[in-house]
Amino acid sequence: MQRLTRKGAKGALLDVYEDAIVALQKSIEDLSDEDLVTVVLPDEEDCKSIQTILTHVVSSSYSYAVYIHELKGRKYTRPEERLHTNASDYVQDLKDAFAFNLRVFVEVDDSELEEFDTSGKIMTGWEQLYDIEQLTEHAIVHILRHHRQIEKFKFLLNRPGQ
Repeated sequence: MQRLTRKGAKGALLDVYEDAIVALQKSIEDLSDEDLVTVVLPDEEDCKSIQTILTHVVSSSYSYAVYIHELKGRKYTRPEERLHTNASDYVQDLKDAFAFNLRVFVEVDDSELEEFDTSGKIMTGWEQLYDIEQLTEHAIVHILRHHRQIEKFKFLLNRPGQ
């Protein structure tokens, strides 16, 4: 972890983003294969198991970066979603997704983070308008929310008498 090493507002966002990813990675690194794939919420497509949550989180991390990449005039096809049967593959996927974000942010200056003109904002697939800073903050909180959800799933899966 490169805690507090990046400079400027962009650097602060990337440090916090990396912290969220590293915390999630640590949380899942000792997860059993069985707990990873056990269905906890059968009616929730993206969040029925820790496996589907992690697949969703990795995919979303790429998606947020691709939105920014496209705003900068670049084209990139994000990797296909992959369901893994062990946590170590998700630890690596999260590392790779963050590395992609770092590459995207090479082209972003601090002055571009906040945009007040709607023509310079990003329209997401869920019809929300964001500037780069807001979308990155959303990406960070997305990881934090799903990390919390995974911790709840781990508790439910490992209750005594289960």
